[in-house]
Amino acid sequence: MLLTGIDIIEIHRIKDVCKKYPERFMKKIFTDQEISYCRGRYPQIAARFASKEAVMKALGTGIRGVPWKSIEVYRARGKAPEILLHGNAKKKSQELGIKRIALSISHSRNYAIASVVAE
Repeated sequence: MLLTGIDIIEIHRIKDVCKKYPERFMKKIFTDQEISYCRGRYPQIAARFASKEAVMKALGTGIRGVPWKSIEVYRARGKAPEILLHGNAKKKSQELGIKRIALSISHSRNYAIASVVAE
């Protein structure tokens, strides 16, 4: 069975919330690895936020079903970004029989988008 999720977000919305609640927002949503990778770059932050929402949609949980940090966007140098699941997100994926999650992310000046296909 294929499961899909997609999300798009305006980058300025992420920028606004980062400026209003800088540490609180980042620590609630992102792992230390993700924070280190993004280094305050709003398009990258928005793309990772959209990625997490897309995964939640594919898992069928919505934002209340799994903690934000249980979904991590990891990118090794020279490689495409990939999804790492932890805790409740990993448990849910195992219940659904998911073996692999493919991720595609992009951003323009104004928007960030993420699409996932889980199988």
